[in-house]
Amino acid sequence: MSDKSLDKRLMKGNDAIAEAAIRAGCSAYFGYPITPQNELIAYMSKYMLEKGRVFIQAESEVAAVNMVYGASAAGARAMTSSSSPGISLKQEGISYAAGADIPMVIANVVRGGPGLGSIAPAQGDYIQATRGGGHGDYRCIVLAPKSVQECADLTYLAFDLSDKYRMPAIILADGMIGQMMEGVELPPERQLSDLPKRDWAVGYMKAQNREARHLSSLDLVPENLEQKIKARFKRYEEVKANETRYEASGCEDADLIMVAYGTSARVALGAKQLAAKAGIKLGLFRPITLWPFPEEAIKKITGSGKPVLVVEMSMGQMIEDVKMSQIGLEYKSPVHFLGRCGGVIPTEEEVFAEVKRILGR
Repeated sequence: MSDKSLDKRLMKGNDAIAEAAIRAGCSAYFGYPITPQNELIAYMSKYMLEKGRVFIQAESEVAAVNMVYGASAAGARAMTSSSSPGISLKQEGISYAAGADIPMVIANVVRGGPGLGSIAPAQGDYIQATRGGGHGDYRCIVLAPKSVQECADLTYLAFDLSDKYRMPAIILADGMIGQMMEGVELPPERQLSDLPKRDWAVGYMKAQNREARHLSSLDLVPENLEQKIKARFKRYEEVKANETRYEASGCEDADLIMVAYGTSARVALGAKQLAAKAGIKLGLFRPITLWPFPEEAIKKITGSGKPVLVVEMSMGQMIEDVKMSQIGLEYKSPVHFLGRCGGVIPTEEEVFAEVKRILGR
């Protein structure tokens, strides 16, 4: 029997991100159009206003991210979205938010680059997202969906993690995930009144009988700023300990282990199925949190010495994290790479052919 209480729909990934954000309690959205995430901003323009929440199409990406900063500092669950060149323009504001410990959610539906590049799917923003992206020492939580269902689930989660750790959280999808349509079971809708209280926010001084607050990333005393950064990185260690997520399939007895995320993981899964028909055992390790990267989990898998194939829609950005995960291991796995870029998506057959080449089959 079907459960009629479940809200199941056929949706695009972009729409699923938007709907999940609304259900997670996003009360303010600020954005600027860019392909291939325009469905997301269009969805928010309709349904945020229908619910009496804030939607503003800003005059630029720079303006949009600073509006998110202000709204979040005032107590709203706030969000923006864009695609690669637009995300680059938002980096200064994201750095400011990280430096002021202000939560925000950013969706990046990645396209080919660098520069204006193409509007086709890519994964060339991995390093930007996982290393902070803007100036200074900071990190963002980075969640990488592989399906429309995960677009909804991980967006919902992103708001909670961003609030819990008071730091920016990024949904790093790609143009394929954003544009594809699949069935999705949507999460329950939260009432804004039921969301965690932001006792650190500015405003409401009279109602709370307290002094005014000033949230800023500026501190002109070097020693003070150093202590703030060190305290922030201590919090990042808590994120690493508690929020690392991944999926591993068939890695224990595999002839070769593939490592991939997002659309590349879907392609790798297809190659795994082709290999099974040929009697070749392939494992698939899929990071869900790109930061924190599941370093310890992949270290256990690659410590067997079995060959590893990293599949990416870039010239090789995640491969650095895979190799670094092997530091200190007595038996290191040889790490191979298959990458397509510029908006080209690798095929299952292409990945399987590379597997056979590595294994000498």
